[in-house]
Amino acid sequence: MRLAKVERGQGVRSKALFGLIRLVTRHRAPDVVRVIRYRPALFGEPFGRAMQRAMRGPSGWSVGERELFAAFTAKLNQCPF
Repeated sequence: MRLAKVERGQGVRSKALFGLIRLVTRHRAPDVVRVIRYRPALFGEPFGRAMQRAMRGPSGWSVGERELFAAFTAKLNQCPF
């Protein structure tokens, strides 16, 4: 069972984003997007900063290689993202 605020979005911007995602993809917004938008200061912003460091920060691998690794891992985990 999900909190209604997480499912529908708390503010106008979240509701608009979820509606746009549904309009463009013909699917509901992914759960990870809903959680990030629900409490951005608690999860969204820190997670986003960590993800940017991992995917775009200094590394022996190129950005393209890191994106490919992420896509391959998502596929192995049957993740739709």
